[in-house]
Amino acid sequence: MPSTPRTFLLIILAACLGGLVALLVRDGLATPAVAAPASALPAAPATPVALPQAVGGEALPSLAPMLERVTPAVVSVQTRQRVRVRNPFMDDPFFRRMFPHVPRERIEQSLGSGVIVDARRGLVLTNHHVIEGADEVTVTLHDGRVLEAEFVGSDPDTDVAVMKIATGDLHAVALADSSSLRVGDFVVAVGNPFGIGQTVTSGIVSAVGRSGLRGLGYQDFIQTDASINPGNSGGALVNLDGQLVGINTASFNPRGSMAGNIGLGFAIPANLARSVMDQLVATGEVRRGTLGIDTQDLDARLAQALGLEHVRGTVVTRVHTGSAGARAGLKPGDVITAANGQTIHDRDGLRNFEGLQGIGSKVLLDIHRDGRPLQLTATLLAQPGAIAGADLDPRLAGASFADLPERLRQAGLSGVLVEAVEPGSRAEDNGLRAGDVVVASSAGSFADLGGFRTGFTRAPAQLALQIVRGNRPGVLPMR
Repeated sequence: MPSTPRTFLLIILAACLGGLVALLVRDGLATPAVAAPASALPAAPATPVALPQAVGGEALPSLAPMLERVTPAVVSVQTRQRVRVRNPFMDDPFFRRMFPHVPRERIEQSLGSGVIVDARRGLVLTNHHVIEGADEVTVTLHDGRVLEAEFVGSDPDTDVAVMKIATGDLHAVALADSSSLRVGDFVVAVGNPFGIGQTVTSGIVSAVGRSGLRGLGYQDFIQTDASINPGNSGGALVNLDGQLVGINTASFNPRGSMAGNIGLGFAIPANLARSVMDQLVATGEVRRGTLGIDTQDLDARLAQALGLEHVRGTVVTRVHTGSAGARAGLKPGDVITAANGQTIHDRDGLRNFEGLQGIGSKVLLDIHRDGRPLQLTATLLAQPGAIAGADLDPRLAGASFADLPERLRQAGLSGVLVEAVEPGSRAEDNGLRAGDVVVASSAGSFADLGGFRTGFTRAPAQLALQIVRGNRPGVLPMR
């Protein structure tokens, strides 16, 4: 193997050359890119960099000054309700003697928020669902004072309630004109979410005039992406001037309210809350205006038959004698497409519009009659209150009937509510119970209390009522 020594020699030579190259590369890399002495380099700043106090000569914006005026007017609302515990063993006298300390009731507590809107009178706005069914309500002020609240009144169908607390050193927030709100306006929500203490969130107005949310009564909501979580209900939605533009009432989440905020919060406009509050303070109840008509939804076939280009609006099927609609000149077959410039898509849309109007409100109606557009002006009359059954038919004596709460209508029910039934009355003997919902009658079709009353203009020979009790339907013959 004569070539082996030569090969070995070449390997050693290559290794030596490689080492020399490596040393040269290392020294080259270690040489500074700029040959300046270290003393010539600028010294590092001795203090950390702070955020600027101003940009372009203008101070950075902050919500703090406004909130210092608003937050003292936002309160925490605590409710207590005694709930009777149904224990079948306690029906046995022997069991009651053996176990005298078994609780017969429990105390349920809940938290919400409220807003002081009148410091002189101590008036606090909140949601109806915050104080519904409560036996005791207390209010905790921003400064820690705890005061008992007096119930003034509430309106379940707009979810507005009014309370009164002892006056003295209270802070109130001014109510804005919520009709001037625009999509994109900045708003701030203040409340007591999850009972952790007063919390502030901010966002923008995402939409105005929102409706169509099931189970929430009459609706004209402000939609916002400011976080509204459980416990925020009844709190304040304010503009950047610190004025109240809405009462926070609900958040929407397909997975439930405890799943967290997804930027779909809803507030009752301040103008609506003010109107309801004024009526509750003055009379303890809310009276609404109505056209006094029955309507039905359009479908494609009916729209074509009536010569309409779009399936939008609601068809008048009956105009009650002496009603606001009758005085305005409405007729069966008219299609109402707008009211005061607000598009009416269907029957529920018209009911929602009416429910937000006061008695005496003037309404400009856009209608189609015989395929031609027409405008009529109506002055709304009072919705009928409870009607005594004896005034309708002797077979209903002892019962009183009222319109369904709007939240039940939003849940899909239609008809009238049996508000009360006197013990031993003819109505009780016929099987009617308070809380029954009458959905149909042999006296004629109806959708509300006005239609129910009209059906008894001529007393039917045989009277039967189709009712819903709980979740169970049934038919009661009235004898």
